[in-house]
Parts: sequence; structure tokens; C-alpha cells
Amino acid sequence: MNVSNSMSRQIILSMTAVVLCVIALAVVGTYVFYALLWTLSPPTQLELEADEWLPSGVEWAWMSLITCVSLGVGVAVAVKLSRRILMPLNSVAASLRSLADGDLDARAVAPDVSPGEAARLVNDFNSMANRLKRMAEEQAFWNAAIAHELRTPLTILRGRLQGLAEGVFKPEKSQFYSLLSQVEGLTRLVEDLRVVGMGDNGYLELDIKHVELADALKAEARLFEPSLNSAGFVLLLDLRKGPVHCDPARIRQALLALLDNIRRHATPGNVSVKLGSDERGNFLRVADEGPGVDEPFATLIFDAFQRGDSSRSRAQGGSGLGLAVVRSIALAHGGAVACRTLVNGGTLFELSWPTATLLNIEP
Repeated sequence: MNVSNSMSRQIILSMTAVVLCVIALAVVGTYVFYALLWTLSPPTQLELEADEWLPSGVEWAWMSLITCVSLGVGVAVAVKLSRRILMPLNSVAASLRSLADGDLDARAVAPDVSPGEAARLVNDFNSMANRLKRMAEEQAFWNAAIAHELRTPLTILRGRLQGLAEGVFKPEKSQFYSLLSQVEGLTRLVEDLRVVGMGDNGYLELDIKHVELADALKAEARLFEPSLNSAGFVLLLDLRKGPVHCDPARIRQALLALLDNIRRHATPGNVSVKLGSDERGNFLRVADEGPGVDEPFATLIFDAFQRGDSSRSRAQGGSGLGLAVVRSIALAHGGAVACRTLVNGGTLFELSWPTATLLNIEP
């Protein structure tokens, strides 16, 4: 930074100029005042002989002393003020340079004597830096998680294709169906990644319409019911009839993700699906009978690639994107998701979104 253009120098010069202007104004103003007084009330001959227009030597010395003292006080105040203003600004500037160099832990500091505006600037900068660091960590986590999720199916595909090419495996129909299953898994993973990515950035497109959602959800649930039954679950449906304002394909996708999550991680038992509405809007609730979700993990369960710590959660696998897809669909509808533990130890997942009435939309 050019010292001649620094803010500290400008503040000191400005304060000095203000002091000099005030002194000059006081001196000139005094002469103007007495000139007006002379015009309005002329002095007598005796007063003329006694008065002197020019200050005496002592008066000049006194005015010079006052000027020097005033300048000293002005400069001291300017220096102190510039330090209070510039210390947090310099800290922000230094932290910005560190961030630009890749140090995401750099943070600015505002002394207690800093002006309120400067302190707020430091707080806003630190909030931005924290967000940048969190985004960088999430990006690294996503890259590692995606690579991990892709590694297994790609390894299986490579091994079986290589085995077919080398004659280790016979080109039977079962082998091709197995390969097709791995490709379908990769397709679902890519689609889930697309939905979550677009949802997080607010670009997930919806085909909103008024539909009989209960029929669509019932059909989707019945298609998935054999998978639930084979895992020891019994499906219970309570779907309110009536037109619903939503994207039916996305809501069906959310229901499928919730049911698949329960199939993988819940204790075998009843699985209830309820579609309804209340004063807050529409809701889709899916509940199981255990083992529940730890309270600290409940706040993270809808984040991408999050899994519980239980051995069943790890053994059953899954991409870790299912509940993140549900959240993205809810947010795209202007709604929200929630997870809580029930009295019986089960877990309730709720997807809610506004009704057409709340959105002031004509059916």
C-alpha cells in the first residue's frame, strides 16, 4: 500500500486541516465581528487613540501557542482514531490475503475499542471465511464419498467383464442380469447425486399439478411391498383422498427413498405410511418400529452420505443419499423434512409442503 495514500495519513491530514481552519475562522471571525461593531457603533476619539488594530507581540505569542497546542491535540486524536478504525480493517486485509493463498483458517480480529461498523465487518468476514472452509470440507467429503460409492460397483463390473473376456465366466443370462443390476445401481446413484446437487442449489425442476396423490403413492408402495415383506416388514397405508398440489413423480421418489431406508436400517415390524394435511400444509409421514435415531444424529440424518453407527446401518449399505434426496424434494416444494423418535422407540420421517390454498393458487 502506498503510504502517501494510506487512510491513517488522510485522517491525520484531515484533522490538521480542520484545526487550522477552526483557528483561522476564529481569528477572521473576530476581526469581522469588530468591523461590524465599528460600523454600527463608531468609537469615540478617545477609544480610537487607545485601540490598536494589530495584536501585540504577547497576543501573537499566545495565539501561536494555542495553535500549536490545538494542532498537537488534533494530531493525537487523529492518530488514535485512525488506529481504532484501521486495526480491524488491516486484520481483514491480512486475512483476505491468507485466504487467497489457501489458508482457510485465517480469521480477522477486532479489538474491543473498534468502532461498531468495523467490528461488524470483521464478524461478517469471519462468517464468510467459516462458510468457505465448510464448503471446502464438504467438497472434499463429497469427492471422497462419491469415489467410495462408485468404487464397489465399478470394481464388480470390471472383474466380471474381465472374467467374461478371459473365459473365466460363461456368458450366461444370469451373468448379464448381474451386470445389468450393477449398471442400474450406478444409474440410481447418478440420479440421486443429480437431485441432491440441483436441490442444494435451488435448481431442481418440478412438474407441479393437482393430482390424486393417494392413488399414485398407493401404487408405488404396493410395488415396493414385496421387498419390505421379504425383509420382515408389514406395510400399513393411511392415505387421504383428494387432489394435492405437488409434483407426483418427485413425491413418489421421496416415498420410495424413505421405504428403502427403513428396509435397510430399521428393525423388522410394521411400517406405516400416512398422507394428510393440517393447518401447516400437506404431509407425508413414514414410521417404523425401531431402533430409533440418536438425537444428535437426527439433525444430520438428511445430509448426504450420512449413516448411523449401528452395525446394521453399516452392513445394509446404501449410497447414503436417499434421505438427502427426500430433503431436496421437500425444499423444492417449499417445504421441510423432520425426523423424530416415537414413544414406542420407532422413527418417524415427515415430509411437509404448503397446500395450494397457503400458496394462494387456484386449484
